[in-house]
Amino acid sequence: MDGQTIPADSTLRQAEIKFRVKSILIPTALIGYGLLGMKSDGLKTLNAEIKEEVNEHIKKKITIDDFSQHAPTVAVYSLNMLGVEGKNNFKNRTLILATSFLIMGTSVYAIKNSTHIERPDGSAKNTFPSGHTATAFMGAEFLYQEYKDVSIWYGIAGYAVATGTGALRIYNDRHWLTDVAAGAGIGIISTKIAYWINPFLQQKIFKQKKERAVALTFMPYYNGEQTGIGFLLNLN
Repeated sequence: MDGQTIPADSTLRQAEIKFRVKSILIPTALIGYGLLGMKSDGLKTLNAEIKEEVNEHIKKKITIDDFSQHAPTVAVYSLNMLGVEGKNNFKNRTLILATSFLIMGTSVYAIKNSTHIERPDGSAKNTFPSGHTATAFMGAEFLYQEYKDVSIWYGIAGYAVATGTGALRIYNDRHWLTDVAAGAGIGIISTKIAYWINPFLQQKIFKQKKERAVALTFMPYYNGEQTGIGFLLNLN
């Protein structure tokens, strides 16, 4: 190899691949922990012990997790409206968010409907993984990616809210610990994937010859069981 020069773009691609692999270790471990919990007697016992503690010491449920799951995502747009600029412009970050939500939502729905694990409170057999937690951590990673160059504390705050949301899902007897861990991992990795593929989407699919007007409308919803916030993206 003496005398040969490695192209700069090749070196950058190798560094980027290394970074990507390293950055998914934590969410992958969280998902793996959740999946292991479906088979491991030890983790099933731990889940049961946590449920017993919850039922014994907690009498009143706190349903703020229905709203806190969306808080990190809403914070991104709120900060921008307040003049704190993030990494991407409105159009790009909204495309990233939509991609993250699609990956996360599809994954959670598919796994829930293939595992059929009963919730701690016995209300349904769709506990794994936690959709609320996945949504919260998706938003936390979104907030971190957009504002990590402004201040690391934005990301820390987002992850604190997401962790609190996951804890409340256990507190409210709606999910096992393994559900929450898997949901967190899915949420984080969904956003990371969205950021990785965004340049391709921009260049190959959404490339425009001229700038287009972009409008985003947030809409609260209630389906009889759950509340949430939906959004409508309009490109004119």
